Amino acid sequence: MKMAPVHCGYLPLVDCAPLIIAKELKFAAQEGVDLTLAKQPSWSALRDRLAFGEIDFAHMLSPMPVAMTLGLGGVPSDIDALMVLSVNGTVIGVSDTLSTRMRSTGWTNGFNDPGTTSNALLATIENPLRIGVPFPFSMHRMLLETWLSHAPDFTANKIEIVTVPPPKMAEAMHNGALDMFCVGEPWGSVAVQQSGAELVLPGASIWEFAPEKVLGVRHRWAEDNRKLCRAMIRSIYKAALWLDQPENMSLAVEILARTQHLDLPDHAIEPALTRRIVTTNGGTPKQVERFLEFHGGAANFPWRSQAAWIADILAGWHGLDRDNARAAARNCFRSDIYREALSPIGIDLPGASEKVEGSMGVPTVVASTRGEMILGPDRFFSGSVFDFAAKKVPN
Repeated sequence: MKMAPVHCGYLPLVDCAPLIIAKELKFAAQEGVDLTLAKQPSWSALRDRLAFGEIDFAHMLSPMPVAMTLGLGGVPSDIDALMVLSVNGTVIGVSDTLSTRMRSTGWTNGFNDPGTTSNALLATIENPLRIGVPFPFSMHRMLLETWLSHAPDFTANKIEIVTVPPPKMAEAMHNGALDMFCVGEPWGSVAVQQSGAELVLPGASIWEFAPEKVLGVRHRWAEDNRKLCRAMIRSIYKAALWLDQPENMSLAVEILARTQHLDLPDHAIEPALTRRIVTTNGGTPKQVERFLEFHGGAANFPWRSQAAWIADILAGWHGLDRDNARAAARNCFRSDIYREALSPIGIDLPGASEKVEGSMGVPTVVASTRGEMILGPDRFFSGSVFDFAAKKVPN
């Protein structure tokens, strides 16, 4: 088989695992893809390298392709999301000082109660909270603002959101530059271990099925290299399925920990994969079901309704026309190429490319090509839903 060389940029996070496994276990090679992975120092560096054609594919925050296509930040570029690489996997943490003040209100950290946690947080504010997120156009920021804006005492002047690259989050907490953060693993666990931070919520407690990372590619390149895109999707789908098997967890941790990948000790990587999250240094792990999903519940499908949810928030932030933003976002999430890649090998695929986000409180059977698909739960903590067809805005 003739191998096609491709370069893919990524940030050293646990949720880059499908890319690393696709390379290391030869799933990419089996599809004729000679995959080279290029570690990036920040999301902005990765964004620019993709925009200028220095890499072919990219491990991206789910809002990034939509933001780039809408001309927000950096060089305007038409970017597609070929598939979702991971669902959930983020954590919200606070400084030791802030957690002590929160406890003075009677709050206890169950790591699962957004309403009580935001009330305790806002009741202790003396100055605006300085909150670190990895990138302005990130699901981290979207979940954070969606969560805090529902608190009765919230006003925008009570927080200041700043950008901090994930590997620098622990250092920023240790130096007192941040009061709080929202970041992907393993960097929340590293902040606990190195800075005394306390994790107070998983992102999954805000939205139970939030698309976190996607496989990004330039739109024109995807159209010119459609066969190669399909091969890449298949290889990553197989890697995600492999990661979903509990018996593979130990090997997955060992591979991710290697110097050329995350370059971290096993104990920093294991929590996200085992879903056993240690919220305080030396504390007892808390089991968080569906903390990070690579495959289950059609996790890899690029739902256009999720793209529309992202577009509505970006439009609100930047004063854009909502319908135009939605149309652009729907075109970014390439469920058509995803179907082309996986239909020939008999993968069960959803019957539609949109759904009512937040509507499933329990696992739900939905229409699919093989009639075997179960989705959900996918609730928002507030009980709201996002129905693309009804043109409702997120609330």
